[in-house]
Amino acid sequence: MNPIPTFLAAVGEDLALVWPDGVEHYLPLQTLRRLCPCAGCAGEGDFFGRVARPPQKPYTTESFQLRDTAPVGGYAVQLFWGDGHSDGFYPYEKLRAWGESPPALPKLSVSPLLPSL
Repeated sequence: MNPIPTFLAAVGEDLALVWPDGVEHYLPLQTLRRLCPCAGCAGEGDFFGRVARPPQKPYTTESFQLRDTAPVGGYAVQLFWGDGHSDGFYPYEKLRAWGESPPALPKLSVSPLLPSL
């Protein structure tokens, strides 16, 4: 059974979650955005298990600002970010696991804005 948080809201720079058993977790918004599970961010697997990942889009300050949330059935939450991104569904089971054991973040690729001279 997948527990549904009794409380879920942005608090400062974290997503605060309170679970039915009283456990509280505070997940950094920057971490959640960088771990967005949508195909455009995390990639998409094919029949052979290969994962195609699109080029990483640059983040802005708005990329890490949570504007809204919406439940997805009884199993996940959709997060609406300040830069307009909202494709990822975050399963409650995964959020609970991340609260218990913080996940490793993917590397950020940084491209120079100006060509090297």
